[in-house]
Amino acid sequence: MKTGIDRQSKVIVELIKKVANSLNGEYVKIMDFCGTHEHTIVYSGIRSLMPENVELVAGPGCPVCITPAHYVDAVIKLAMDGVRVYTYGDTYLLPGSEPPHSGKPRTLADARALGADVVIVYSLLEAIKHHKKHGGESVFLAVGFETTAPSTASAVVNKLIPEGLTLLNAHRLTPPIMRYTFEKHRHAPIRGVIAPGHVSTIVGAGAWEFVPRDYGIPTVVAGFEALDVLTAIFYILLMLKGGKPKLINQYKRAVKWDGNPTAKRLINECCDVVDASWRGLGIVPMSGLRFRDKYKSIDAVHQYGLRELETREWKYDLPPGCRCAEVTLGLAKPTDCPLFMKTCKPGVPYGPCMVSSEGACSVWARFGGGGLVEEIVKDLGLE
Repeated sequence: MKTGIDRQSKVIVELIKKVANSLNGEYVKIMDFCGTHEHTIVYSGIRSLMPENVELVAGPGCPVCITPAHYVDAVIKLAMDGVRVYTYGDTYLLPGSEPPHSGKPRTLADARALGADVVIVYSLLEAIKHHKKHGGESVFLAVGFETTAPSTASAVVNKLIPEGLTLLNAHRLTPPIMRYTFEKHRHAPIRGVIAPGHVSTIVGAGAWEFVPRDYGIPTVVAGFEALDVLTAIFYILLMLKGGKPKLINQYKRAVKWDGNPTAKRLINECCDVVDASWRGLGIVPMSGLRFRDKYKSIDAVHQYGLRELETREWKYDLPPGCRCAEVTLGLAKPTDCPLFMKTCKPGVPYGPCMVSSEGACSVWARFGGGGLVEEIVKDLGLE
């Protein structure tokens, strides 16, 4: 199989195989927690280069995929009621809770087709600029992990939000969902973690110290080149062989141990950390951001009487048959879903993991993530 790796990477692959073989067949499941890492793994064919006892699984690394349906429903309703909605390109196609073919708008794209004022932007600052020019009443759907939260917080703290524009805060935090994911893998424990590079530039490499300390799992903060990911896998296997799990920052060219103090300060000044819902997963303790009371004037939840769901109110919010929750947690591969590349395709996404370029299903659909080749080999009796 052709792979997108260079000569240095090929050397690392051979070292990975050598160390993996020294584990005497011990099964090793390594999880990445970043959609861009999964893209690198799939696009470069890294999964196909792994020894039989090493499995790479995708974790919850796509913020669009886990944005709760009730947020999408809320902005669709606001849009249909005449409020302008600003959104990123990914969330423009993100389905809410309406079933397909219901005759009602299921996405912001559907709402726009029905005449709603929905504007795609690349940033909150672009939304601010557009709102200042056109005025009226508008809402910005603020989604993302710690990587995008600082831009929201900076605009709020520095009083850049103009009158008439409010923000629906759907930001989520990565360390709490990592703990949650470990609990879901008790039957087949995760043995290594490739920690998210983008998020780590904000929270710092030190944010992941709890992984080897509390769970005994080797952890490597990695960059996004194929060589970065392969090196992280090699370090994880070496730590497993030596029986000494620890945290390694392999991405020192971008990630500092303490992260970005200014960004973290802005987030803390702007928001409280609260229990929050994740699509298909439920309420995860202390995993979301909510604007502090002093910023109620720009908080869409407060201004429009919206409600954040509590544990007893949360309902499963994935469409029937969709296995995005299991894919998000690494409990299933995209190809395990019966809808994959049938009802659900990149051009016509049925579930949220097919919407974003960072979603595991979208990555596998566009570049081939593994599994299909093995099925063909089995069907042809070539095992």
